[in-house]
Amino acid sequence: MFDSLSERLGSTLQKLRGQGRITEANVKETLREVRMALLEADVALPVVRDFVDRVKERAMGQDVLTSLTPGQALVKVVNDELTTVMGEANESLNLNAQPPAVILMAGLQGAGKTTSVAKLARWLKEREKKSVMVASADVYRPAAIEQLKTLANEVDAHFFPSQSDQDPVEIAKEAVAQAKLQFVDVVIIDTAGRLHIDDDMMTEIKHIHDAINPIETLFTVDSMTGQDAANTAKAFNDALPLTGVILTKTDGDARGGAALSIRQITGKPIKFMGVGEKTDALEPFHPDRVVSRILGMGDVLSLVEEAQRKMDKGAADKLASKLKKGKGFDLEDFRDQLRQMGNMGGIGSMLDKMPGMGNIPAAAKNQVNDKELGKLEAIINSMTKKERQRPDIIKGSRKKRIAAGSGTQIQDVNRLLKQFAQMQKMMKKMSQKGGLAKMMRGLGGKMPMGGGGLPF
Repeated sequence: MFDSLSERLGSTLQKLRGQGRITEANVKETLREVRMALLEADVALPVVRDFVDRVKERAMGQDVLTSLTPGQALVKVVNDELTTVMGEANESLNLNAQPPAVILMAGLQGAGKTTSVAKLARWLKEREKKSVMVASADVYRPAAIEQLKTLANEVDAHFFPSQSDQDPVEIAKEAVAQAKLQFVDVVIIDTAGRLHIDDDMMTEIKHIHDAINPIETLFTVDSMTGQDAANTAKAFNDALPLTGVILTKTDGDARGGAALSIRQITGKPIKFMGVGEKTDALEPFHPDRVVSRILGMGDVLSLVEEAQRKMDKGAADKLASKLKKGKGFDLEDFRDQLRQMGNMGGIGSMLDKMPGMGNIPAAAKNQVNDKELGKLEAIINSMTKKERQRPDIIKGSRKKRIAAGSGTQIQDVNRLLKQFAQMQKMMKKMSQKGGLAKMMRGLGGKMPMGGGGLPF
């Protein structure tokens, strides 16, 4: 997400960072570039206009002009104002209600609403330790009820059965009543989407809302529709008392216009964003962290939180103990590391959150992908246990057998062994006293990528 905006803003602001003097002329030129970058990202024009005016006003103020590093000060102004546009800080779900807390989901057809219901149910179970029931009041779309039933099983949520010949309002009321009987903490009601906003649709969802009085009414919107997403959200908000937005398909949105427009146009916060197809691909929306990603500064906080949640601490401790005892890092350990990366949402998700990724060419980023990680694991799996523990014995005939067994080429095996050798050196340095600091100094803040570099 935000790839093109990040690249454009990054190059524009980079010119300013080291400047010892800021003038009205170069502020004007910079803001012209910023304005074009935002418009190209499909941010709504009123949002762009207000943003540029606020940055200009602050940029010509004393804080920037009298700063010892005015270029850096101006970058901070852009950072602060972008964060303000998207809502300052994450606004969490309000579940402060007599159980069950009711969440009503609204949105257009094809926005990923039903999938978002399952993602949210999983998030509530895993992060908030809540019991969750889901119900479908979508009696129009073929197989909508079955789809939710399948997803509910996948995320281990209670499923309230409904039929396509039932009244949507009655389904919602009965689901809430059943959730009370079963002492469920949260019930999520999925509603019908339409291909466009129409009166019948709005009337039906208003009736459902009145019948169940949800504590949260979330609008699910496809981020790839750009500023149209914000306009659709506003139309829904005019008819329904929305409490927040779930922005879906952000992993496929290179522009980011929706994220930058919704808060200002609707006045409602983006509470979550969908970052992939799997049911665990839902993240709370933190405006400050998203801005950090846009400006190429990464999102280390989210990366650390994800690592704490998803990494196998036992395996990490075992590897640390092994290295401490002076035992070498072998290909089985390397395979474990690849699997850990897969658990953390894959290499793409990790790279997005790492500082400085905006400075790495797109071609280099494209070489480092989840498909490549799968290939590396297949090669290692094709080896014997002895070969994984002693890679130095892998010569000509063994390489040929490993390549054939993994469906790859001999050059792929050679590349893996080269990458592994580099990883082994890093691990050796890390196991020595003060090794991590030395290793980071050696890297000089740069990450080896592509070609013979490390796969992350």
